[in-house]
Amino acid sequence: MNVQISCINKDDRFDPHESIIHVGGMNADGTRWRMTLAQAIQYSEAGTYRFYVNVNNDPVWVIVAVSRNGNKYLKTVADGDVPNNLLALRECLLY
Repeated sequence: MNVQISCINKDDRFDPHESIIHVGGMNADGTRWRMTLAQAIQYSEAGTYRFYVNVNNDPVWVIVAVSRNGNKYLKTVADGDVPNNLLALRECLLY
């Protein structure tokens, strides 16, 4: 299932690869959803969800990557945009 990520929550780490702690979005019924980074990585790797962000009305896919320290994180596929489209999203409202 394709799922749009429209917001993120970051902690105060300096490494952008480790700064996202939650991703979130809107369900078809208008309710909000939010999950931890670990959950999103697990769902992505299992093929349960295929995440994307909307950039100029086009989907930019989100993939699992591994930092130089060996930690998994999410990032958008290279599309020539700077900054990373995922890191540029607004903060999710806390529930």
